[in-house]
Amino acid sequence: MMFVREEKIRFQHIDYAGIVFYPRFLEMLNALVEDWFAEALNLPFSTMHKTHGIPTVDLKVQFKAPARLDEVLKKQLWVKELGGASLLCGFRFENPAGKTVLEGEVTLVNVAIAADRNNIKAEAFTDSMKMMINTFQL
Repeated sequence: MMFVREEKIRFQHIDYAGIVFYPRFLEMLNALVEDWFAEALNLPFSTMHKTHGIPTVDLKVQFKAPARLDEVLKKQLWVKELGGASLLCGFRFENPAGKTVLEGEVTLVNVAIAADRNNIKAEAFTDSMKMMINTFQL
């Protein structure tokens, strides 16, 4: 199963050429990951980030087509590989015509964060978390 959300392209997303400025796509991707954790895995960042984190450690993106003001993009996320503490996800954004705007892979790592915020180390996903994550594996 894929996690799917839509996002409307707003004026804040576009550049002088009238297309989405590429860093805005990465913000949209981060929002998709954050929504997936909150809505599908029942682990909102506001709760998780008190003791844990899920930083991006690798990101591969291919920009395939421009996206323009007022288009509604279909953003899709799925799991490709689940390791002990890491997670490789695929993602794709499509325009209203179904054309791929961008696609790629993002690697996330589950980390424990010490109370002083100075010590961060990888920590294995719990079995219950792995079960929830696996429902999105293709």
